[in-house]
Amino acid sequence: MRNKGVTRDFYVSKLGFVDVGIADFPNYLIVQKDAIEVHFFLFDTLDPLENYGQIYLHTNAIDQLYDLFQKQGVVLHPAGELQTKPWGMKEFALLDPDNNLLTFGQRTT
Repeated sequence: MRNKGVTRDFYVSKLGFVDVGIADFPNYLIVQKDAIEVHFFLFDTLDPLENYGQIYLHTNAIDQLYDLFQKQGVVLHPAGELQTKPWGMKEFALLDPDNNLLTFGQRTT
């Protein structure tokens, strides 16, 4: 993350995560949603156009999560619309403020 406030706001306000950090360290952020916990560290010189960071998040409610994000105005990755992939996953993807790719998926088989 380049900016803790921006990152926290995106994950908490847009994606429904909760800030679960026990102490408010300026260079570290922990957010959680259900059984998923994501840790961020400050990287203030990160160039979002050169960031290849990505995580894959499994869910058992892909359609509901997709609908929720659509209602909240979350912008999807240009190629990230909800679709069933040949590898047996139903997925969608988005980019966070630092250009980290978040792919959400659910097994279809």
